[in-house]
Amino acid sequence: MKKLTYVLAATLLAACNSGNNGYTITGTVEGANDGDMVYLQGVEGRQLVKLDSAVIKNGTFTFTGKQDTAVNRYLTYKNNEDNGMAMDFFLENGKIAIQLTKDSDAATGTPNNDAYQEIRTQLNSLMKQMETLYSALSDTTLTDEQREAKGKEIEGLQEKMIGVAKDGIAKNITNPVGIHLLKQNYYYMDVNELDPLMPQIPAMYEQDERIVQIKANVKQMKATAVGQKFTDFEMQTPEGEKVKLSDYVGKGKVVLVDFWASWCGPCRREMPNLVDLYAKYKNKNFEIVGVSLDQSGEAWKNAIKQLNISWPQMSDLKYWDCEGAKLYAVSSIPHTVLIDKDGTILARGLAGEALQEKLAEVIK
Repeated sequence: MKKLTYVLAATLLAACNSGNNGYTITGTVEGANDGDMVYLQGVEGRQLVKLDSAVIKNGTFTFTGKQDTAVNRYLTYKNNEDNGMAMDFFLENGKIAIQLTKDSDAATGTPNNDAYQEIRTQLNSLMKQMETLYSALSDTTLTDEQREAKGKEIEGLQEKMIGVAKDGIAKNITNPVGIHLLKQNYYYMDVNELDPLMPQIPAMYEQDERIVQIKANVKQMKATAVGQKFTDFEMQTPEGEKVKLSDYVGKGKVVLVDFWASWCGPCRREMPNLVDLYAKYKNKNFEIVGVSLDQSGEAWKNAIKQLNISWPQMSDLKYWDCEGAKLYAVSSIPHTVLIDKDGTILARGLAGEALQEKLAEVIK
């Protein structure tokens, strides 16, 4: 099935359009037949909502209308033989050319669409490479070493996709393309990448709910960056007792604050590494404090038992509204904050080998 959005850079753009001549969308659909329908759709919540339709005639479809402001819309196609295709684009006044295909969508002809197409083209190329690697992993004759090598290749491509998004943000931060890329991908960026961008955001977006949230997160990122003193907060233990982060931090131990949840697959996969590290260093002035983003106390307690977690735990059971996560601008989990004996933040976001190496460095 054609992916409805790109993993890193789904572009929902909004911008004022000059000109009053309206828009004309002319497009083709790979593999479609005359008489098939193409739908223009909007997004409400996470659902697509049909706004208009067009019949394919002589291999093409056409939509016409007028927009006061540019908005993100989807074009979707489905016949009786497959699961269909879809792509997002910018509905704005001007002549827009669309090519809806299985793996090389294109929308060009207007400023926002042209700007995004540069990014889309790069993402399409990287996605094709990833799909080839995922297909190769289905080969049952691969050795463990070969599977590991392909896994690393996939991770490398994922990092490149993140890089494409970041470059797109930096290049377009003063226009709608960069603003929406920022909304979709800011959680991949650290404070040193985000902070210089904030003053460049146009005033017209100052009241945008997502931009307000991002700016608040950047403020908290700066307050809890490496080199800053830790920020305290209070939650409850699994037994319902009140506990503060300061009950553990600043008491002469190196403390790893681990933001996680029972429902988080990557968190559970990383947990054996933390179990090993805790066994290795717990008697060397080292402590781990788990901060759970769970909603269910029962699920939280069960996971603690299942995962052999023996270090202190705290939570307010508020899911992504977790107060501790907000204070530390945590937008994805697992996320770790390593704090020195005196309460100074040493590192953030370490896991796996990187965490092992850092602990070996700071714990003697």
